[in-house]
Amino acid sequence: MPVFEIDITIEDERWSDHLQDISLLTEKIITHVLSELIKDTDIIEVSIVLANDEFIQELNRDYRQKDKPTNVLSFPITDAADGIDAGGPFVSLGDIIISLDTIAAESAQQKKDIHDHYVHMLVHGCLHLLHYDHIDDEEAEEMEKLEVHFLSAFHIKNPYEVC
Repeated sequence: MPVFEIDITIEDERWSDHLQDISLLTEKIITHVLSELIKDTDIIEVSIVLANDEFIQELNRDYRQKDKPTNVLSFPITDAADGIDAGGPFVSLGDIIISLDTIAAESAQQKKDIHDHYVHMLVHGCLHLLHYDHIDDEEAEEMEKLEVHFLSAFHIKNPYEVC
């Protein structure tokens, strides 16, 4: 099993008001997902930034030309064409940024537990670092299937299931 170097930066201290042991939870989720998807690498590095709408909106505007907040952004630093599981001793995957304001609002609006929604956004962002996407229907179906698989491991119901 690879060694994980997970750098967690908490840009907004309100995170700990909403989720207990946020750093431990984050490490547990990232480790679980990447352990299953990456096999031939000794060290895997990921950066997580727990932010707010103001922080994420600036990134969304500067890097995606969308001047609005969003729930999660991922910035992979590997090349999709090269693949991730290339057998190298070290891989730095990139950054995941999650906004507390947006996921809290979405949780309330969708009547979801904020813990479950946070885990979903973390898994979603992690899959983006591995170059999974949801631009077309086929890609979206593959990505959603993986998300549901990982969420079920943490006893979180399918977020795409219509009630």
